[in-house]
Amino acid sequence: MKKWVHRQFQENGVLFVLIAVVVVGVLAYSFLSRGNDAQQQTYVVEIGDFLQQVSVSGKVVAAQDVDLGFSQSGRVTYVRGKVGDRVAAGALVAEIENSDLRATVLQKQAVVASQQAKLDSLKAGTRPEDIAVAESSVRGAETALEQANQSVVNAISDAYAKSDDAIRNQLDQFISNPRSTNPQLTFTTTATQLAINIPAKRITIEKTLSDWQGLLSVLTASSDLLVAASQAQKNLGMVADILSDAGAALAQSVSSAAVSQSTISTYISDIATARSTINTSVVAINTALTAQKAAVASLDSARKSLALKKAGSTQSDIAAQAAQVQAAQADLESAQAQLGKTRLVAPFAGVISMMDAKVGKIVSPNVAEITLIGNGAFQIESYIPEINIAMIKMGDTAVVTLDAYGAEVPFEAEVVSIDPAETVKDGVSRYRAVLQFSAHDARIKSGMTASVVITTQKKSGVMTIPQGFVFERDGAKYVTVHAGETTIDRQVATGDVSSIGHVEILSGLNEGETVVAPAQ
Repeated sequence: MKKWVHRQFQENGVLFVLIAVVVVGVLAYSFLSRGNDAQQQTYVVEIGDFLQQVSVSGKVVAAQDVDLGFSQSGRVTYVRGKVGDRVAAGALVAEIENSDLRATVLQKQAVVASQQAKLDSLKAGTRPEDIAVAESSVRGAETALEQANQSVVNAISDAYAKSDDAIRNQLDQFISNPRSTNPQLTFTTTATQLAINIPAKRITIEKTLSDWQGLLSVLTASSDLLVAASQAQKNLGMVADILSDAGAALAQSVSSAAVSQSTISTYISDIATARSTINTSVVAINTALTAQKAAVASLDSARKSLALKKAGSTQSDIAAQAAQVQAAQADLESAQAQLGKTRLVAPFAGVISMMDAKVGKIVSPNVAEITLIGNGAFQIESYIPEINIAMIKMGDTAVVTLDAYGAEVPFEAEVVSIDPAETVKDGVSRYRAVLQFSAHDARIKSGMTASVVITTQKKSGVMTIPQGFVFERDGAKYVTVHAGETTIDRQVATGDVSSIGHVEILSGLNEGETVVAPAQ
């Protein structure tokens, strides 16, 4: 028996040794393979979707909420509803003693009605000849306004033409690839920051000019000219800014074999002329706007004069009685304001979430007695870190998950506002952003904690590779590409970097090619 056990132990021992050797061999092979793969890590170039996303946390808040309290003390005589009840916009929800004030309001309303009746009685017919003269004045003022409006349109159009010339003719003389995503100065300057700023601003100004041209294609004398002029002035400011930078950079330029001092002097002169032209355009738009506003005022005055003549009474009589009506109306509004201080009215349709007011209770001024939250869709309030805020814009879509339901229950939302000023939290600057849920959902409650993934950029049909496969040499970007049995370094042009660390390849690679990570 002992011999059999001993023999079995020996046989099993040999088996264990063999198994151990095999395991060690597999692990060693795996380790060496991993090490080799790390040195020869490859990636097959593909075309697909490109996403930039920002993940933040937030809190669900009601789109509207308000605390209601009386502005004066008194005894509560009326309360409507309880916590959870819905109220309509403008509904009276609570009231304190005010019978004397209601009587005063009725009296003031009677006075207004009496004064208005007297004013109406003064409005009699006027001679047809006088009305004809007034109507002629109105027509003349309308014609003048049409001409002034057209002058504004012409000034804006001329401003665009001068801006287009200043950028695409004068500035682009010394910028290579000016309309691409990678413009560069063709001269050398010691103003290194300006050398960085000018190409970046050139990219922005290209889109500005394109958008501006699109607006001009639909701009007419009947358009909203104040908005159009405001945008034109903003665009001119951007043009003036980049021209100013260009002038400063040229002032600190260094001549070379490629760009002589004579050429630089020509550039400086051209930029100075362009800046003067842009300043002239700013003045022209302001002048046209001033004339247009004066024409609007003249037309308004002519129309009022015609209305008074058609009323049939002298202007002085009507003005005197109109003053009486205004005085009576002011007294009425004062009485209504005093009455309003004794009433709490729902400013919007919503649900009562707090009701401390009770009939018979003596309330104090400026103390919240009722809280109302709106019926509308809920929102998410999030404070975005400074490092991410530049990527986010209004209209960006987002996927929201609520801690109450977990990641398996997503909700769609959209960024609807971003505060322009920072909010300091725990000593760190953050920017408040509000996202609106895309659809009403009864599961969403105020106060819920939310995780938000905001998509800041999305492109389809984009060629990307991991960012680590790109390396720089002599100021250019390269990747290593399999070419048969060997590899070659090939120069590429890159774009944005996605949230997962993939870089957009604009040129230099083809779909299906295999790239090799640079050796560490």
